[in-house]
Amino acid sequence: MSYEIMLKRIYAPIEEHNGTRVLVDRLCPSGLSPSLLALNEWYPEIAPASQLCRQYRQQKISKSLFLERYRSELKACPDKLLPLMRFARAGRVTLLTAAREIEDSHLPVIKELVLSALEEEDASDREFCSSPCLAHTLPTSQR
Repeated sequence: MSYEIMLKRIYAPIEEHNGTRVLVDRLCPSGLSPSLLALNEWYPEIAPASQLCRQYRQQKISKSLFLERYRSELKACPDKLLPLMRFARAGRVTLLTAAREIEDSHLPVIKELVLSALEEEDASDREFCSSPCLAHTLPTSQR
């Protein structure tokens, strides 16, 4: 099955074809209220740990080390991917960040791991953990 996950800056114009818009930053962009951003979901739990971001911003670690550690964080807690997998199964998803350079942000890692988890789940013959039919098990803010 094919899944469509797009990556955008939160400041990019809102477009009808964005599908489910999910902000995946730990903090809401300064000066912007979540209600003005036309978000379907704000999912700060999947953002990199604050300490990891701080080390990267202060150039104490390289981009490759930042991405490696973040990838490890997510692989240690694969359940964090489930809400995004459910959204992807339901249709197009746009992951949003305030980062200036999307390719240098955490978004490509999230996209890679979500798509990989979906592929793995599709290839197995077990019931989908990320089935959109399980939406009733999500907190109300994630429906």
